[in-house]
Amino acid sequence: MKILVLHGPNLNLFGRREPHIYGRTTLAEINARLQALAGELDVTLETLQSNHEGDLIDFLHAHIDDAQGALVNPAGLTQHGVPLHDAIKAMPFPTIEVHMSNIAARETWRAHSIISPAVKGTIQGLGPQSYLAALRALVEMHRQTEAQAAA
Repeated sequence: MKILVLHGPNLNLFGRREPHIYGRTTLAEINARLQALAGELDVTLETLQSNHEGDLIDFLHAHIDDAQGALVNPAGLTQHGVPLHDAIKAMPFPTIEVHMSNIAARETWRAHSIISPAVKGTIQGLGPQSYLAALRALVEMHRQTEAQAAA
């Protein structure tokens, strides 16, 4: 099972950017925790961080036939990423939207996600645990689907 992990604009600055909101955990540390959990769950991860929406879209397109799910933290594209929204909807696999902070509890303009209608679910406000919870959820959904198909 292959899961894609997409980190949007400015997330390469985790650990340095607004630590009072996002904490001090770096993106490298988040990816390492995800890789460790992926090993426990016997899944493969492909990760990408980009400050460019088109790179994120190209990454999804490149894996349309070989991934079984995706985690996406759209970051600043959450409110305005129409092309990313459309790309997620075009994928044959489930995607979970992830946010380290609780976007509903922040500035009012952050509360609306244009990405949310395109995804299976959203996990937010749990810091780095948001990513880990989303990975567990995707793996469980995939395994349930596989079990039902085999039955």
